[in-house]
Amino acid sequence: MNTLQAYAHNFFFNVYPYLCLAVFLMGSLARFDRDQYTWKSDSSQMLRAGTLRWGSNLFHIGILFLLMGHTVGLLTPHWLYEPFISPERKQVVAVVAGGIAGVVCFIGLTLLLHRRLSDPRIRLTSHRTDLAILIILWVQLTIGLITLPYSFGHEDASVMLALSDWAQRIVTFQPDAAGLVPLAWPYKSHLVLGMTIFLLLPFSRLVHVWSGFASLAYVFRPYQLVRSRRLNLPGGHNTPPARH
Repeated sequence: MNTLQAYAHNFFFNVYPYLCLAVFLMGSLARFDRDQYTWKSDSSQMLRAGTLRWGSNLFHIGILFLLMGHTVGLLTPHWLYEPFISPERKQVVAVVAGGIAGVVCFIGLTLLLHRRLSDPRIRLTSHRTDLAILIILWVQLTIGLITLPYSFGHEDASVMLALSDWAQRIVTFQPDAAGLVPLAWPYKSHLVLGMTIFLLLPFSRLVHVWSGFASLAYVFRPYQLVRSRRLNLPGGHNTPPARH
């Protein structure tokens, strides 16, 4: 690795993650504070519902499974799951489950992208950022699916352990990307593009994912008590308040 490659590697895997995380958090907060009316997904269901129903359901099911799987798979310490499952078997489970979810998500996203590009009315009402983020997600899913054959070629789970070690060092503020140097280009491209999606999220329609997480608070929200109020008038006559 020459000097330029070493510099780029250090930037993208030791510095870029924190830059993306800072923009992701601060940008989301700033948008919520300044432009709350844009905090939505801009549904086009009224223009064409059929393809949207299939595409949206498949995409959301797949992307939620992938997000949860990547988070748990990368950030779970090795010593925590080692008594129950070996790294090699864990990699097989991750590749099979992630592959199925990736294909489901890819089909749904392809339907959504085709819908926006093929329907003139939807294309005219779509923001450029809508199309851009769908294309970026489609490319990201494509690269993710390309990594599957590479993963089957590493039966010792060395790549999975290297990725997990890098991710856990990032979240514990001990960045060290040395273990990523020998990885194939699909892995590195997948990581960089994935971080870029978080960088762009506050400026796109994807910001509405925060609302999905926030809605979970309603499960633990106490019931709202509503009591009727009556006016006590002279003579013991109670009259309900006037309606406004």
